[in-house]
Amino acid sequence: MKIVQLNVTCGSGSTGKICLAVSELLWQRGVENYILYSEGQSDYKYGIKYTDEMHIKLEALKSRVLGNYGFNSKTVTKKLIARLDEIGPDIVHLHNLHGHGCNLEMLFTYFKKKNIRLYWTFHDCWAFTGYCPHFDMAGCEKWQQECHSCSQKGAYSFFFDKSDKLHKKKKELFKGLDMTIITPSQWLAGLVKKSFLGGYEVRVINNGIDLDVFKVRQSTFREKNGLDDKFLVLGVAFNWDERKGIDVFTELSRTLPKDCRIVLVGTSRAVKSSLPSNILAIDRTENQQELSEIYSAADVFVNATREDTFPTVNIEALACGTPVVTFDTGGSGEIIDESCGIKVPKNDTKALTDAILHIKESRPFAKENCRKRAEQFRAEDKFLEYIDIYK
Repeated sequence: MKIVQLNVTCGSGSTGKICLAVSELLWQRGVENYILYSEGQSDYKYGIKYTDEMHIKLEALKSRVLGNYGFNSKTVTKKLIARLDEIGPDIVHLHNLHGHGCNLEMLFTYFKKKNIRLYWTFHDCWAFTGYCPHFDMAGCEKWQQECHSCSQKGAYSFFFDKSDKLHKKKKELFKGLDMTIITPSQWLAGLVKKSFLGGYEVRVINNGIDLDVFKVRQSTFREKNGLDDKFLVLGVAFNWDERKGIDVFTELSRTLPKDCRIVLVGTSRAVKSSLPSNILAIDRTENQQELSEIYSAADVFVNATREDTFPTVNIEALACGTPVVTFDTGGSGEIIDESCGIKVPKNDTKALTDAILHIKESRPFAKENCRKRAEQFRAEDKFLEYIDIYK
């Protein structure tokens, strides 16, 4: 058996790390497999980059000008198909395809012609919409019938709204495949069942984390930042904006008691300059041990996300013994149970504030219980579920 995983990256970013971990487990079991990717660099022995950055930038520009996101990249796709022909896989496992690294029409026509067994992990909703990977904030449900008059068109096309044509093209292309769809959350699985892909088998495999990295640690973070006497409210994101709830934390900074201190990790220079002075903003860190120490120092982790599939930051916080308060958005609430945190309705900042203060005053969640919950999302266990599906 030969397996190819197809993704934008190899070994970097959340999807690239999943691909790499699955690939290594397969090789440990003697299964020949490769990762084909289009962006970034990787020194992984079995990672194959099939194009270059210049082509990707050109295709991205063409997509914005022509408005046909996902249906450019013909030259790049010819190279991709040539690589697939060289390998001759029995299974192709698709991850993120919306990085301008393939032409969907060419690629899926090839899959049908070769009758290749497909697994496709949806990390967002892009496969069954005209343009967007997320539509919660837009409050759009057009994708359930036919996309048109896209309210988010400006993020994907300079001039033309082709959301109706792209949605119809995907609907036709994704028919008649030998395919199983995988989602990281029950929430996303439910959306798939409402879409034109609802006839396919859908399996849920949660995202996982490395519990040897994220664990309760001794931390000097409070001492270094003069926070010893503060109730520490932590937020972590890598693209802070309204979608991630940056405005919610600004509001919390005005309403929480003075003995509370908000710490946000992953802020850019522009975000830092816009924050109130009583929020401690920290740059993005690639040092996971350092991040684990910050999680361990916090009293509560707050996830004010308004659009999310299955945020691993929740699991990372729990693994470090820190309870979680989250908007019940996407798959975020699925990570929490009554032993380790509180989920509140999306955009209900009063309920969010009340939950934080309840934890501050009552300390209802033991570190041991938070850690126990996180252990249900051990990365290796989750990746092994992929291996079981291949079998």
